Amino acid sequence: MSTTTVVESRERYVAAYAPEGTSDHLKMRTVSLAQDAIPEQHVVLETLFISVEPYLRGRIALFNLKEVVSAFGVGRVIRSKDIDYNEGDIVICPSTSFAEYCVVPSQILRKVEPNAGIPLPEYLSLLGISGFAAWVGMEVIAEPIKGGSNVFISAAAGAVGIYAGQLAKLKGCRVVGSTGTDDKVRLIQEEFGYDDAFNYHTQTDFDAALSKYFPDGIAIYSDNVGGKMLEVVLNHVNKHAKVWTEREGVRNLLNLIGKEVKMQGYMVSSYLDRFGDFAKEMESHLKQGKIGSKIKIIHRIENFLESLGSLFTSSNIGKVVIQVE
Repeated sequence: MSTTTVVESRERYVAAYAPEGTSDHLKMRTVSLAQDAIPEQHVVLETLFISVEPYLRGRIALFNLKEVVSAFGVGRVIRSKDIDYNEGDIVICPSTSFAEYCVVPSQILRKVEPNAGIPLPEYLSLLGISGFAAWVGMEVIAEPIKGGSNVFISAAAGAVGIYAGQLAKLKGCRVVGSTGTDDKVRLIQEEFGYDDAFNYHTQTDFDAALSKYFPDGIAIYSDNVGGKMLEVVLNHVNKHAKVWTEREGVRNLLNLIGKEVKMQGYMVSSYLDRFGDFAKEMESHLKQGKIGSKIKIIHRIENFLESLGSLFTSSNIGKVVIQVE
């Protein structure tokens, strides 16, 4: 008589509809998962790390009632019904449940090279969506970048800004960033090579700040905040400047015409055909010590809401990843 192996899994699910999600809407539950009862071409993952992304705040409303919230994650295969995946394989999954265990189709997985020597959280940071967004901006949207170009990056100590600035420096650019605290100003200069930076909470006259840091104008702007900052930037950009990832409306868009500025928003999903190029280049930079990273590990999926909320405060630095325990 055969027996079925069952594991107990704690998970974070949508208990009630909400635009963004609170503790009243996203609750914890424990379910039993029968490892042997999975479909063909599926695997059971033990979740190790899950990425906490800003887009999740708005995406929560798209999950169905009672559905488990999911995001990019790293897991270990503990049961497989696909000959290409063995128990013990470490994989990256773009739809990892905020749960201790989950069943996923094997076709969406990507194996992690066991001897790569790369810490697993990096696959959700430098080698994940954050790094890819920065890479697409610098390698695709902003090309061709000339050495010596003046580059400005807002939210420069965030998960994308940290990498965008370092990529620009590797191309020989002069890079200035704006952040929300003096500690972040020091961080991006001392650890990540920014040429200069300012605290937008203390230097509130953005026009004066940009005149000071960019007397010759801005050639490239990576916009992670939109609004007033973007408006002021458009008064300081050079002719044929490039701006991308704007988030909020502005009132002086006529500057785009007079200065022939290219402003482009983008979704990284539209550039997945370049992910292999990105991964190869960034892994090389990481192993050679050319690019640094800043990852904040938050333990336990119970702390998902707190970790998500931290992304929208001045306390956040770099990438936030949940370690499932």
